[in-house]
Amino acid sequence: MRHSLRRRVTECDTTRLIAWSDELRAVHTRIREALRITRDALGDGGSPAQAGRDLLIYCHGFCAALDGHHRGEDRALFPAIEEARPDLAPVLRALERDHSMIGHLLGGLRDAVERMASPAELSRHVEGVAAIMENHFRYEERQLLEILEGLELHVAVEDALGPL
Repeated sequence: MRHSLRRRVTECDTTRLIAWSDELRAVHTRIREALRITRDALGDGGSPAQAGRDLLIYCHGFCAALDGHHRGEDRALFPAIEEARPDLAPVLRALERDHSMIGHLLGGLRDAVERMASPAELSRHVEGVAAIMENHFRYEERQLLEILEGLELHVAVEDALGPL
């Protein structure tokens, strides 16, 4: 009887461990979708004022989601990975530098939205964030997905990956 209970716990633990890689993929997918909606708001061809108002709404959600995701990784996920795999410290530092750069770009985008910049300028900001974000996500997925399948992390998903 005790042996079967242990087997069930192990199965459950394995499911949770593998789910961390699935969770990261899902968060990246949701952020990519928020970016698509933000781009669509810029490309609607409406007036510059309307594009600015739409972008203010969509950018707030997109910027908050991306920023929250990176804060969660920096606060909870990356320290757990580094504890389990100290050899990945250089990868984690590179990802943290990306987070800082993306945060700076998001600040520029927020500023442009708040001052109702032209659609062309807003588009440049969005595309700058998009390019760095996509490179960052791909690198992060190549480097960490396999690690996440074996990582034992006892925190809420929102704490580790942001409020998505």
